[in-house]
Formats: sequence, structure tokens, C-alpha cells
Amino acid sequence: MKPGNVDNQTASVQDMRQSYSVTQLAQELGITPRTIRFYEAKGLVAPQRAGAVRVFTRRDRARLLLVLRGKRLGFSLGDIREYLDLYDAGRNQTGQIKLLLERTQRRIHELESKRRDLDQTLAELRAVAGEAQAALAATAG
Repeated sequence: MKPGNVDNQTASVQDMRQSYSVTQLAQELGITPRTIRFYEAKGLVAPQRAGAVRVFTRRDRARLLLVLRGKRLGFSLGDIREYLDLYDAGRNQTGQIKLLLERTQRRIHELESKRRDLDQTLAELRAVAGEAQAALAATAG
């Protein structure tokens, strides 16, 4: 075994043992502690407790990253919870991948529909603005 591999294995073990306070995790992820507590209340993360202090693991951090990505992509908390629940269910990820594909395709369809609506609205607004400019030019000249 190469010395570099030993260092990498040691780093991996340390990463797995790493824990975060709610404040540390919030700062790292660029969100507020209140947001983390909200996701905890919704059952999306379940930190360990050391007395009254929440202790978040790397697993909690990874789950929060998935939640934040899901929200950024426009998924509901229910969709995100279902995805996380499937992930926790077992090593066979076929169900998780199928769900992800279904939800992703549905979200793409929704966004494409919104884009068409937005493009149409922008075209109409540009036409109205052009008519208004023409009317102003006619009254000024």
C-alpha cells in the first residue's frame, strides 16, 4: 500500500467522524440556523443530541445539500422527503433513480411550459411598449 493511500484512508475516517454545530453547518452552507431547524422540524434531517446541543454529522450535511439542491431546482419538500426516504430504504437504488427520473422529467416539463408562457408574455409586453412609444412619438412630433 502506498503512503498516500494511508493518508487518504485516515482523512476518510476523520471525515466520517466530523460533526457540526447548527451554526457551523449554517455558515458552511450559506443558510441560517433557523432554516436548518425548519428542515429538522419537517423531518428532513435528524441530528444527534449532546444534551441540548444539536450535533450534525456528515450524513446530515449531505442530506441538507440534497434538500437545498432540490429546493433550488423547484421540488417540493414532499418530493425531497420521498427521495430521501427512498435513499435511506436500502442499497438498491433503482427505485430512487426511477423516482428521480420521473420527478425530474415532470419538473422539466413544468419549466418548459412556464418558459413558453413567459416568452409569450414578454412578446406581448414588448408589443405594448412599442405601441406606447409610437403613440408618444406621434404626439410629440
